Amino acid sequence: MRTANTRSIVIWTLVALVSAAGWSVLALSRGEEVSAAWMVAAALGSYAIAYRFYSKFIAYKVLKLDKTRATPAERLNDGIDFHPTDRRVLLGHHFAAIAGAGPLVGPVLAAQMGYLPGTIWIIVGVIFAGAVQDMVVLFFSTRRDGRSLGQMAREEIGPFGGAAALVATFAIMIILLGVLALVIVNALAQSPWGTFSIAMTIPIALLMGFYLRVLRPGRVSEVSLIGVGLLLLALVAGRWVAESSWADTFTLAPSTLVIWMVAYGFIASILPVWMLLAPRDYLSTFMKIGTIALLALGVVIALPTLKMDPVTDFASQGNGPVFAGSLFPFVFITIACGALSGFHSLISSGTTPKMIQKETQIRMIGYGSMLMESSVAVMAMVAACIIDPGLYFAMNAPSGVIGTTVESASQAVASFGYTISPADLAKAAEQVEEATLLSRTGGAPTLALGVSEIFSQVTGGSLRAFWYHFAIMFEALFILTALDAGTRVGRFMLQDMLGNVYRPFKNVSWRPGLVITSAIVCALWGYFLWVGVHEPLGGINQLFPIFGISNQLLAAVALAVCTTLLVKSGRLKWAWVTGIPLIWDAVVTLTASWQKVFSSNPRVGFFKQRSVYQDGIDRGEVLAPAKTMDDMHTVVTNSTVDGVLTAVLAILVVVVIADATRVCIRHIRRPALSTLTETPYVESKIIAPAGLIPTKEEKAEELDAVGATQGH
Repeated sequence: MRTANTRSIVIWTLVALVSAAGWSVLALSRGEEVSAAWMVAAALGSYAIAYRFYSKFIAYKVLKLDKTRATPAERLNDGIDFHPTDRRVLLGHHFAAIAGAGPLVGPVLAAQMGYLPGTIWIIVGVIFAGAVQDMVVLFFSTRRDGRSLGQMAREEIGPFGGAAALVATFAIMIILLGVLALVIVNALAQSPWGTFSIAMTIPIALLMGFYLRVLRPGRVSEVSLIGVGLLLLALVAGRWVAESSWADTFTLAPSTLVIWMVAYGFIASILPVWMLLAPRDYLSTFMKIGTIALLALGVVIALPTLKMDPVTDFASQGNGPVFAGSLFPFVFITIACGALSGFHSLISSGTTPKMIQKETQIRMIGYGSMLMESSVAVMAMVAACIIDPGLYFAMNAPSGVIGTTVESASQAVASFGYTISPADLAKAAEQVEEATLLSRTGGAPTLALGVSEIFSQVTGGSLRAFWYHFAIMFEALFILTALDAGTRVGRFMLQDMLGNVYRPFKNVSWRPGLVITSAIVCALWGYFLWVGVHEPLGGINQLFPIFGISNQLLAAVALAVCTTLLVKSGRLKWAWVTGIPLIWDAVVTLTASWQKVFSSNPRVGFFKQRSVYQDGIDRGEVLAPAKTMDDMHTVVTNSTVDGVLTAVLAILVVVVIADATRVCIRHIRRPALSTLTETPYVESKIIAPAGLIPTKEEKAEELDAVGATQGH
């Protein structure tokens, strides 16, 4: 035993030293070249220590996970929404569902302020806020038959704060789904390779679902090999299709993609979870984790240097060309999903608690999945910061700032304090077989370029274009898996809300209810997406500017519910675990909300922007990005709607936090007045490991269970 302890101490000391070395180099280097490998070392070392020690402390000291307690999946197993799912498959589903556009796009945009602020928030934020939120929400939802976040707020905080939470969470959910869908449309439009490969994941997932359910139950390793083999074939075949006569068949217009995506979202929401959703997410996770792992390996092999400054002037001046606003609070709002994301709380109180086999798996799935997503965000930051800063700003600044030619872009970039020649801009586009890379905003193309830069250093420059287009398709797959799970979660939320009025909706597997609510959710985000595709300044484009703030406001609601439940369930001394992240998130997000509503800078404040464009209309002048007077009126409308929505959502969140505080204080003073809606204890009959690899004790427990079964 002493040897094992000594070995463990040595290993964790080495991990800590490597991580500390990475942080030291990142923080202290000024003027010299810094390898991106130090960023990877700092991140992976920090994640390992956090998972081994902090998540274990929360799991067994704070939450007291109970392996003998039956989960909703076991007690309510109906084969539609409640279904005990192998931990490996569920880990894949949960990770795929939470890892949408945010960890890919947010860090790329935040790189405008330098690599250091964003990297610190991504790593520190996930350890103490994001992963904690996901894990604690999953625990409390599992203890409440998989209740949605809004419904838990209503039952535990009260009707007033709960109603505010229900409205806020559902409204934010629709905004998030619409934005995710728009990113997918932009990535797949006119891309036969991406469209074919992603379409093929659906029949592959159906095959995997039936294989595990009907043909070979429990054979996860077998189905994994089959699924990965078919997925790789689909990826390779996608390029063949793009270069064949079939290309036109899979070259879809944006409006056609919208119809297909709404139809897919509806079908994925109503089919049994084991049939399509879980296996498809599990399948896509292989590609996601595989690509990120290869990217990290590529960084270690190629050792690319970070070309972006540690902290740029834009961090303090707040006048960056990519997005306006100072480092505090906007770097935290922009990065969002890689560190702390309210959207995750909806998955943790949506599909996952209805599928988890054992409470002890909450640590791996809740905390572990979020660390995996944060690693994606770190690699996105690496990809953005290893390319030439001049090229970065030429790609991410809007055409209204840099113009539409390589000459005008080169001059504009020089005014930012960076240099890149027109010839270099043209060459960069030619290397990845793109007509232009100017103003390719949104983050995805920049990430793809960074990925192609790293992989081509390992495999050769001739494959640069292949890796660029592979990365674009990889991002679309990443985001689509969040859309289908999100639609199902939206259905759960709406069913919980309507169940307060009409009882049958409380049964989330009630066939008429699930069809009606799935149709409503798809119609809502589908409407905003359809309008956004046909009107560049309308529909979901109108709501895009409040995406980050909405997401972080939702995280404040989730953390408020978690803190309330910790207090009410007798864990007052541990309430700081979610209370401190709640205070930080509330301060950051409400500050950002205030600035977005009332700032006198028209690039930041919605109402100031409205005033500037209204004055332009009065003068008969057209201001960028508007191209016509109709566009001017649309910008005025959008600014008004965004300003009002931001204010309303912020007020709703303040109401939730205030009411949660009232409930906590009342419980501390008079605990007898509090009630908990926790489901009564039922003993579990399922034997399953807590982590990916069973311990010796868990293997022995499984053997004993098999022997007992055979004895009968």
